[in-house]
Amino acid sequence: MSALPRALLFDLDGTLVDTAPDLARATNALRQHHGLPALPYEAIRAQVSNGGSALVTLALGLPLEAPGHGEARQFLLDAYGRDVAAESRLFSGLERLIAGWSLAPRAWGIVTNKPRAYAAPLITALGLSPGALLCADDLPVKKPAPEPLWVAAERLGVAPEACWYIGDHRRDMEAARAAGMTAVAVGYGYLDAAESIDEWPAELRFATPEALVSALLQP
Repeated sequence: MSALPRALLFDLDGTLVDTAPDLARATNALRQHHGLPALPYEAIRAQVSNGGSALVTLALGLPLEAPGHGEARQFLLDAYGRDVAAESRLFSGLERLIAGWSLAPRAWGIVTNKPRAYAAPLITALGLSPGALLCADDLPVKKPAPEPLWVAAERLGVAPEACWYIGDHRRDMEAARAAGMTAVAVGYGYLDAAESIDEWPAELRFATPEALVSALLQP
């Protein structure tokens, strides 16, 4: 395994925080608004890392370019934004991992494609204090572009090559590689049945939160 990093950077949804219950609630609120029955939780969970537009397509069958997609997406986001942390929680064991990386010279942060309007209240509600938080609308580009990861590392005062970027989506691995960071794939996030983290361009892979924590909190 690679040497332990100076800093950890996490994707948010499906990597650090299990946000699927609250996003599923919002997705089914959109369905109900259109007179449709609720979708199974697992079907929604598999799409969460693909963002709000993917959830609209799942809920209503409306592709991104279809008339009404934008309005439906805003309805979903409004429903979600009314309580972003009703059921969202850190994945098991990650509280201990965060605590271990919150004291100098270690550091940790979050780089997410979630808009700040939803990411910041979620992080506050969970009592998290990342040393850096980069959201979808903070820069002109977002993942898989490397710039958000570079800015996060700079804010932490750590060179990119001393960082692990941990994520549950192929674009996270692409961003990490482009940024010169160690790409760490986790398999407990929001993957659909056709995906395998073994196929992603990752240097390290962990199937469970417990395995990730164990590797990083070595005696």
